[in-house]
Amino acid sequence: MANSDTEPASLLATLAGFVASVGMIFGGIIPYVPQYFDIKQTENADGFSLFVCLVLLIANILRIFFWFGKQFETPLLLQSIFMIVAMFAMIEICVRVRYKNLSPIRSRQMFDETNSTIIKDVDSQLIHRFWDFDPNYFWDWTDFTSYVEFVASFTVIMGLLMYMMIDNPIFVEVVGYAAMLTEAFLASPQLIRNHQKGSTEGLSKQMVLLWTLGDSYKTGYFVIKQSPVQFVVCGLLQLTIDFLVALQILVYNLPGMRNKTITHHIK
Repeated sequence: MANSDTEPASLLATLAGFVASVGMIFGGIIPYVPQYFDIKQTENADGFSLFVCLVLLIANILRIFFWFGKQFETPLLLQSIFMIVAMFAMIEICVRVRYKNLSPIRSRQMFDETNSTIIKDVDSQLIHRFWDFDPNYFWDWTDFTSYVEFVASFTVIMGLLMYMMIDNPIFVEVVGYAAMLTEAFLASPQLIRNHQKGSTEGLSKQMVLLWTLGDSYKTGYFVIKQSPVQFVVCGLLQLTIDFLVALQILVYNLPGMRNKTITHHIK
């Protein structure tokens, strides 16, 4: 009789664990779905900070390398892989929407009617690529390929470092902390962007809500699964910044603040 009672309980526990793992793998991606479709529908990506993608790409690449030095739960590894794919999708649509009207460099030349000297094509001043190595336009390049090239370069450098230092436990722990602390400040670029603009226009409220719910779930998962301390610290910091962004949405959408934002845009 005891065995018959134990089997259903064991099956339920296994099922619950499977559901929790699936939620962990794909839960981090879900907040970006409404933002993606908002950008696609409105053809306006100004409200979303691409530096959010940079933070997540760096954090998840570091987390994957951390796994090679100190293996943790497989769902967390898979989450990083899927998150990287999702961030490239976000970058692609943002770059495509922001620069869809940007003319490519053409071979045509313009002449000054006064002295017939060749003037540099104006289009060339609008194109910015990773290999220009211009710090003024870091992570503000005008083609998707530049973002891929930067991430690939970072991955190769980190891969070589991890290969050489994988037997050094201090280095492995530093990589783990770097991954988690980077991810912990995931929403900080959006927080800064909102503050600079004095507005949250174009920012998906559903995304921020799902950020908060997802990070709450994730932090609980870390605690229950007794994940490395880096993960727990990361979750708590992320939750704090999530609440600050949510607070910005509330404050900047107050009637008085909304009028100030409209006046600022008109000026």
